[in-house]
Amino acid sequence: MAKTGKKFSFLNIVRSQLFIPLAALVILAVFNLIADPTFFRITLGHNNAGNPILSGYLITILDYGSELAILAIGMTLVTSATGGQDISVGAAIAIAGSVVLRVLCGTEARPETLKAPIIVAFLVACVVAMLFGAFNGMLVAYFKIQPMVATLILYTAGRSIAAWINNNELPIVSEPRFSYFGGLIPGIPVPVPFFIAAACVLVMFLLLRFTTLGLFTQAVGINESSAKVNGLNPTFIKFLSFIILGLCVAVAALIKVSRLSTINYSVIAKDIEMDAILAVALGGNALGGGKFNMWTSILGAYVIQFLTTTLYKFNVQSDALPAYKAVVVIILVVLSAPTVREYMDKAAKKLAKKG
Repeated sequence: MAKTGKKFSFLNIVRSQLFIPLAALVILAVFNLIADPTFFRITLGHNNAGNPILSGYLITILDYGSELAILAIGMTLVTSATGGQDISVGAAIAIAGSVVLRVLCGTEARPETLKAPIIVAFLVACVVAMLFGAFNGMLVAYFKIQPMVATLILYTAGRSIAAWINNNELPIVSEPRFSYFGGLIPGIPVPVPFFIAAACVLVMFLLLRFTTLGLFTQAVGINESSAKVNGLNPTFIKFLSFIILGLCVAVAALIKVSRLSTINYSVIAKDIEMDAILAVALGGNALGGGKFNMWTSILGAYVIQFLTTTLYKFNVQSDALPAYKAVVVIILVVLSAPTVREYMDKAAKKLAKKG
């Protein structure tokens, strides 16, 4: 009986959706442990203001991976419902971030005091980001345009729109409290973006646990015609998924502009859409839509940031990062292919029998 239990356990591990992201995490951890054990060192120091601050590569992964985890939440829903991806999230972050600064700074590039409360600026950015999400959703859900093609419009024009919002100026917010959202709250050494991501994950957990959002989204992605016959409205569900992604974009935008208290329209969130899509794929979710696991996507986001931090650690040029990530995409696509999964399943059964 014990032997049967071991077989069952081993097969379950290989078949589990967590297998790929956990395997990737282990590979990265072992590589860094061998190459440079100091990668895992965390130190407690103080910043210029005398406040405690944790530093180290692992803290960087938690910090910047949190932005990606927030985006992965919305991207997972869009992918599941539509069978496609939104490639405009980077440009949408630029727009939402520009809106935050416009509300806070008004018509002045460097105001001495804020022109509106930070919460108001954030809520306005949420509305704007959700409207642009609704625009993408309308093209996909109502006009039946393939998601990547539909979102290519905002991908192309978004950064120009962001610059237009602030008249091509680069507003600077001097209020110290604004920097908390992308940095640290005095007295708390853990980066605030991690807590924001945790709050977003909690909200999504409650939504998936106590509503039918996840069930309906998967049903539409698996078989739209069947979902419609069973009384669902596939058009609305697809539309809603883009609006939720827009809300995630607004949260990520607040973190982004808070880090520097300003914005660079051409650089902010550059190529982050690729990382968000990669996080969904690394989580074992089918990019063709259907069944999804939100938690593996979130784990995938932190693994992608782990990879990015590792590449920077070994002085890989930023321009070369997409090439390395493209290799990861190819590997993931191959591993998710039905023939490869079937071969891996057979191999796992053979190994389990030998064990």
